[in-house]
Amino acid sequence: MFSPDTFADRRAALADAVGSGLVVLLGNEAAPMNYPANHYPFRQDGSFRYYAGADAPGLALTLDADSGQATLYGTEATMEDRVWDGERPSVRERAEAAGIPLTAPTEALAAAVASAQRAGRTVHVLPPYRAEQRLRLAALLGVAPEAVEPSPALIDAVIAQRLVKSREEVAEIEHALDIADEMHRTAMWMAQPGRTEFEVAAAVEAAAASRGAVLSFPAILTTRGEVPHHHAGGHTLAEGDLLLHDAGCVTPESGYCSDVTRCSPVGGTFTDRQRDVYSLVLEAQEACVAGCAPGVSFRDLHDLASRTLAEGLVGLGLLRGDTDEIVAQGAHALFFHHGLGHPMGLDVHDLEGLGEDRVGYADEAERSTQFGTQYLRFARALRPGHVMTVEPGLYFNGVLIDLWRSEKRFAEFVDYDHAKRWVGFGGVRIEDDVLITDGGHRVLGPGIPKAMADVEAVVQSGAA
Repeated sequence: MFSPDTFADRRAALADAVGSGLVVLLGNEAAPMNYPANHYPFRQDGSFRYYAGADAPGLALTLDADSGQATLYGTEATMEDRVWDGERPSVRERAEAAGIPLTAPTEALAAAVASAQRAGRTVHVLPPYRAEQRLRLAALLGVAPEAVEPSPALIDAVIAQRLVKSREEVAEIEHALDIADEMHRTAMWMAQPGRTEFEVAAAVEAAAASRGAVLSFPAILTTRGEVPHHHAGGHTLAEGDLLLHDAGCVTPESGYCSDVTRCSPVGGTFTDRQRDVYSLVLEAQEACVAGCAPGVSFRDLHDLASRTLAEGLVGLGLLRGDTDEIVAQGAHALFFHHGLGHPMGLDVHDLEGLGEDRVGYADEAERSTQFGTQYLRFARALRPGHVMTVEPGLYFNGVLIDLWRSEKRFAEFVDYDHAKRWVGFGGVRIEDDVLITDGGHRVLGPGIPKAMADVEAVVQSGAA
């Protein structure tokens, strides 16, 4: 947990950046699964946690940008709460842990907002991404839900501050990566014929849970790697399958995330075809990681991955023609149809709730309309303190191959007969979390195996 001074310094910087008015940050509420008393696991809003620290439902924070005064709003536990759910910190104790000088009951928030409005002050809010947030903000501001207007000044100030990670934050991300190391080694060790994807996914989640962590997103664990967001199913692993595992966790103490992808050969040995594709994706990934440095455009790194993969695909006979022209026209996206990566921190897609274009493009870059590159979440220049995922991949998706072939799309570049013979291969993605430093970059974490020989060794160790 960070010190109270850390949170106080964050709020002071935010107040200075916003300049004037009243900032209102709502924490998340508990979300019922199927009836009010049965909740989904609680996940706090990233920006609220960044400035207020508290990881509990039903809280709110106001920050007077003129005076710097902060107030935490919340409701104390009732006797019924304490009986059924146990003791919990008081609102005052939560405030003191984050260096917040004032507290008030939840119902006092409406009066504070109304007072600011009567005085002609701007009330700054962030974009709501949950329906209950939008309804609550609408009630506080006295407008219809669809008329809630987020504050551009607040959005930009939060993005600028949260994108740059402190040493303390980086240490928390590395803690999440220590746990992710155990998660992915577990997936490798479990990648044996006869096990089901469900079994491996359960072991991966258990590896996180045993350290008090939860998954940072529903784990992607599948032999259907050609579908980038495919989750585990009942498929029984067989010798020669390629198991893709994309998973990370959230640290219990601070809420920071990890996000890593690896691919394991079921049974312990990559086939020749798998080696060809894996080595190509690894080449692209390592080239992009090596290129991470202050001032470098992440869009340029995405283009580097695209060119590297396209050149390799020409070598494999799947594409033909000039590599630069293939990439310029977008033919390579038949096999690489997502962006290179995204920022990461308190959210696994850090700050995406504030607007992907605003976070990843702002006024520095323009989003492409080309299939594949249009899904690049971040295109701005890298700066010291950014933490980015770097995750190129190659996919052999039969649905997409058939569609493009029927449309005769890029027929001059794509050997569709050859591509059709790769359907059923799956896909390969390799992902690490990278810190941009003053002098270049540092791959975070303990070094989760990704060289083919190292991955094979871990898988083979689980065969006994």
